[in-house]
Amino acid sequence: MIPRATATVDLTAIEHNLHQVRRLAPGSKLMAVIKADAYGHGAVPVARALQGRVDAFAVACLEEALVLREAGIRAPLVLLEGILSQDEAAQALRHDLQLVVHEDWQLKILEALPADARVSLWIKLDSGMHRLGFPPGDIWDVWRRIQVQRGWRFQGWMTHLACADEPDKDTTHRQAVDFNKALQGLPGLRSLANSAAVIHWPETHADWVRPGLMLYGASPLPGKTGTDLGLRPAMTLESRLMAVRACAQGDAIGYGATYRCPEAMRVGIVSIGYADGFHRSVPTGTPVIVQGQRTSLVGRVSMDLIAVDLRPVPQARVGDPVLLWGDGLPIEDIAARAGTVPYELLCGLTRRVKFVYTNRGI
Repeated sequence: MIPRATATVDLTAIEHNLHQVRRLAPGSKLMAVIKADAYGHGAVPVARALQGRVDAFAVACLEEALVLREAGIRAPLVLLEGILSQDEAAQALRHDLQLVVHEDWQLKILEALPADARVSLWIKLDSGMHRLGFPPGDIWDVWRRIQVQRGWRFQGWMTHLACADEPDKDTTHRQAVDFNKALQGLPGLRSLANSAAVIHWPETHADWVRPGLMLYGASPLPGKTGTDLGLRPAMTLESRLMAVRACAQGDAIGYGATYRCPEAMRVGIVSIGYADGFHRSVPTGTPVIVQGQRTSLVGRVSMDLIAVDLRPVPQARVGDPVLLWGDGLPIEDIAARAGTVPYELLCGLTRRVKFVYTNRGI
């Protein structure tokens, strides 16, 4: 069976990007973020490739962690959103998961567990993002409550940076200052840095860094590609020409007739659409590569198909591969055209896309 669309994930590219994190933050432990199915790359194969090379993995929720445990991943696993119920707390302990506690109600759930419960936890502090985390003024009280629980294993303190991808703003510096000030006099390891902070804010590296997007070779910084930052894109998304149309000047292409051929031209129909995760917001003019030649999308993305301009590729024929993003066509460029970020494109691929894993060598 010929796949309609294929996402090829180069696991050695992810290893290369891990080396870049180590180079940038040599004094920090590394918590590889593989939530959202490793940003769409496949959490289990990515975890298997990196197990033993990182100090811990981070996922968003219990469901994501259980998939990894069932696949045999035994590395330390951190739940960034923590637990949502007493039942989840029991399951987390059974599977030896580390919990990020960010609200009083979560702490109360853990305090209600049996006295001999081996709770392993991080405490999240709200240093200015105002999304999740204890207010700085509550931290000493939280610390005292942890100390009462003699069987608990305290892993450290964590916060999240709101504007690390904006190097010209001082928000990140102020968050780091506020985080450290709130914890002054308290023991415990610290973790602040996401991918953008790993790259641009060395003052935030602290004891643990938490790279996500950069592991997959995409840039967390606007105006930069992963390649600009010494990273290698891990995913290549390809489809193929399933029809070639000879269109006349003035012919309309696709839904809404939003594109009309400026001259007689060949148009290629490609078997990928928004049901595969190629966003409908990707506009006319977005680059694609056919036979190694850059050309562009024309008309609207539909559920199953897109159309591309074949004038720059006169020899193109049915069956030719079409590169949507990957090496030679940065996903950052596609995201910018679509008015979104690489995270959304990578996480948005659906089960209709066939995933293939390779080890091409660094």
